[in-house]
Amino acid sequence: MSGFPKLIPAFTARVAIEPPTPISPTLLHVPIIPNISTITSEPSYPLQLNGTLLHGADFITTSPDAKAVKLEVHSIARDTKTNANIRLSYTGTVSLLGAAGKVLKGDPSAATTGFGDAFIHPVFQTGDVPELAELSNKTFVGSGRFVIEEGKPVIVEYKISEVVA
Repeated sequence: MSGFPKLIPAFTARVAIEPPTPISPTLLHVPIIPNISTITSEPSYPLQLNGTLLHGADFITTSPDAKAVKLEVHSIARDTKTNANIRLSYTGTVSLLGAAGKVLKGDPSAATTGFGDAFIHPVFQTGDVPELAELSNKTFVGSGRFVIEEGKPVIVEYKISEVVA
């Protein structure tokens, strides 16, 4: 399997979302709930980040065949150790054909999903904080799931890995 990339577990993101606001029949705006959404490094990952999302939103576009949606997220996180602000953006896709589709469509029978219906490509932009600067130079991918708990906001949980040779 020479030449194929490998993945190094890097972060877990837990993004609390509000109900969507329709912009058009195929475009939704989904606000991220600030101060309870987080991104945290795995203990073994060399770049340690303990971030809280301060702001953000997802623009979700349904594909023409209605089998998937495209994600476009822009947010700001603050690292609690360095107090650095970090831009976290990602694009991705979510299949509407399984359990994740029930969540996104607001189906009352929706429940916590497994990983495998949602995938993202996050990009980090940092300032001049040496401990985090290298985040801007790395490539990451993630797999997501929806966490549904009665009386709580929907959480989109992502397991994010660094892509290496």
